[in-house]
Amino acid sequence: MELRIWLVLASLSGFVAVAAGAFGAHGVEDPRAKALLETGGHYQLMHALAVFACFVVWRLLQAPAAGIAAWLFLAGSLIFSCSLYALAFGAPRIVGAITPIGGLLLLAGWLALAWAALAGTRSAPL
Repeated sequence: MELRIWLVLASLSGFVAVAAGAFGAHGVEDPRAKALLETGGHYQLMHALAVFACFVVWRLLQAPAAGIAAWLFLAGSLIFSCSLYALAFGAPRIVGAITPIGGLLLLAGWLALAWAALAGTRSAPL
């Protein structure tokens, strides 16, 4: 996929994360819903930034495997965070069963990014 699309997706993910966190802080009274929105927003924002890091690694180190990490981060944060958002808005508890799948994808993304950094064909200047 074109780099520009990745950067747009990462930016939109960051936007949703900030919106969810703000809504959790100011738009809901229920403490459980606040906590779910805060956790989902935190993880989504962190992994939106991780997608940007993937492309730094990809470009600087000539490590295409960083693209796999970006996919894993976007998919993982979508599943993880959106399942928490859904729970905060009253989805059935069974929706929470998919949250760990998102978490596993996020973990796999970090391993893929580490692999990309190790397997890159070029040294990055400091």
